[in-house]
Amino acid sequence: MDPIIQVVSICLLFGALIGFLAGLLGIGGGLIAVPALLSILPLVGFSHGFLPHVAIATSLAAIILTGLSSAISHQKRDNIPWFLFKPMLPGFVMGSLCAGFISEKISAGALQQIFAVFVLLMAVKMAFPFKAESQRKLPHFLVLLMTAIVISIIAALLGIGGSVLLVPFLTFFGIQMRYAIGFSAASGLLIASFGSVGYVLAGWDVHGLPQFTLGYIYIPALLGIVSTSVLIAPLGAKAASTWRTDILKRLFALLLVIIGLKLVLVG
Repeated sequence: MDPIIQVVSICLLFGALIGFLAGLLGIGGGLIAVPALLSILPLVGFSHGFLPHVAIATSLAAIILTGLSSAISHQKRDNIPWFLFKPMLPGFVMGSLCAGFISEKISAGALQQIFAVFVLLMAVKMAFPFKAESQRKLPHFLVLLMTAIVISIIAALLGIGGSVLLVPFLTFFGIQMRYAIGFSAASGLLIASFGSVGYVLAGWDVHGLPQFTLGYIYIPALLGIVSTSVLIAPLGAKAASTWRTDILKRLFALLLVIIGLKLVLVG
């Protein structure tokens, strides 16, 4: 079988899994997509030196469609506090655009290790969830701006939407959970969109990348993932109303531990 067709076929399967788990457990697709792409992309000739950058960039681009769907859904329910975009929007744009260029300064091995540590931290968070709603007031405009920059850089560097960082921050400062999730959905769309642009620009003149890459984004894998993830996500959301998601989250957390340790120890 042609390697490109093989990669697309595998990504179609992973896209379905990503979509279902995203709808079922409310997780970011990057936790699954990046490790999967790290294993799949060598089939089409990606060297280890580019591999984590391409896997993360492609994962981030895949979030755009799912992020758009989620943002529209939350807007219909009036769950997006638009006033927060005034101080934070410039930070999301600046941070996510810069992430692709920052990633170029980080070696492939270090970037993979950073992602592995993040996966392990998310496993702990998923196994032992917490709610942090409070009556604290939102911080100063500049604090919100700088927070947006930091969160968007981290999210775009790791190929995630950013909700795992933004939701705890907002609820810590008194934003109700549904508004924090709604705002994170809309923000994740921005981070994914501008972050993808950053990775395209950062990888535009990089030599040695295989055919069908747009900057650091590998188009065949991207199309494979989004083709099924967008279609299957509603099925996961429907299953969430009847399945024991608390048990499933702990099982998924165990899987994340295995993935994280493999990335740390084996690479």
